[in-house]
Amino acid sequence: MSQVRVLVGTRKGAFILTADGKRERWEVSGPHFAGWEIYHVKGSPADPNRLYVSQSSGWFGQIIQRSDDGGKTWLQPGTPPGEAPTPGPPKAASNKFVYDVSAETGKPLTTHQFYDGTQHPWEFKRVWHLEPSLTDPDAVYAGVEDAAIFRSTDGGENWKELPGLRGHGTGPKWQPGAGGMCLHTIILDPSSPTPETQRIWIAISAAGAFRTDDGGKTWKSINRGLRSEYIPDPNAEVGHCVHHIAMNPSRPGVLFMQKHWDVMRSDDAGDSWREVSGNLPTDFGFVIDVHAHEPETIYVVPIKSDSLHFVPDGKLRVFRSRTGGNEWEPLTKGLPQANCYVNVLRDAMAVDSLDKCGIYFGTSGGQVYASADAGDSWAPIVRDLPAVLSVEVQTLG
Repeated sequence: MSQVRVLVGTRKGAFILTADGKRERWEVSGPHFAGWEIYHVKGSPADPNRLYVSQSSGWFGQIIQRSDDGGKTWLQPGTPPGEAPTPGPPKAASNKFVYDVSAETGKPLTTHQFYDGTQHPWEFKRVWHLEPSLTDPDAVYAGVEDAAIFRSTDGGENWKELPGLRGHGTGPKWQPGAGGMCLHTIILDPSSPTPETQRIWIAISAAGAFRTDDGGKTWKSINRGLRSEYIPDPNAEVGHCVHHIAMNPSRPGVLFMQKHWDVMRSDDAGDSWREVSGNLPTDFGFVIDVHAHEPETIYVVPIKSDSLHFVPDGKLRVFRSRTGGNEWEPLTKGLPQANCYVNVLRDAMAVDSLDKCGIYFGTSGGQVYASADAGDSWAPIVRDLPAVLSVEVQTLG
């Protein structure tokens, strides 16, 4: 029978939740790395036992962890054989994300410019998102703050920046969102899996969306159709605060976006976008995801506003569109509908690939909810965790 593994990153550690294909009874393992901020945990599509973790703290900084046995044991890449990794300052190249030089000019990309004209240095702060290769368990991409993308080809032992992104001519115009200038979304096109031809989409808060069609050598901004009233030029090429992008692997040219305001859709791989917010109670939010088997079925969790980061009216509602946007229905069965004031962050929703697609999301209140019927009904599979930062799912067997 199939098994489902839900990987949860929180403010104070990582948790692994497992169940069989019925998804009725869950076992909880954790906290792993107790007390550390775990921004993201993700498994390799090429090896179900390979997991990668972004572990950080204000005291020790950023550490990447890896498991080769599904989370039973962990190895900080670069740790000498036979030596157990311990929390502390990074001690291997795997934890040194050094910004590269511009592929075009050969000059260090060391500053970016805010809209007020002031210059600020690029500074490495943390890894927001890890995206393992679709075909190679030793290859993994990292999206970091300040915004850049790195790649490791040896299981996290060494990292190298793909400098073409920051070498994009608009780099000095990128700005931090409320959470920092973070590269938080990485999507790999399954139809172009070789490193030299890999098509990759990324999103930066607050710069917008970008795409490479040559494995990261060159990039183009893909923000046509986005409008943001809070920047000097609402229709600018860059400067838009994109919160998350989602794609069904069966249709890599169709993308869905939750922007700072507005839910958007692209049918041409991001070259242009149109709004599909429709009848949502508010079009502000962080998370968006797509059904595993129905490419026109998408999910969002509206948040009241950009100043009030909790659900409207004290009701936790997931909204589903079966038409690719515009027409939305609230999904409430099993979710609290009074006195609920939680948030759901950008990486805190995921779907499994079982026949009856399961949907999972975590909240700032420490609950992880699951639906085994594509959202029709929900139940908490764990409660009272630290605030949830990320949720990912592996379907095993």
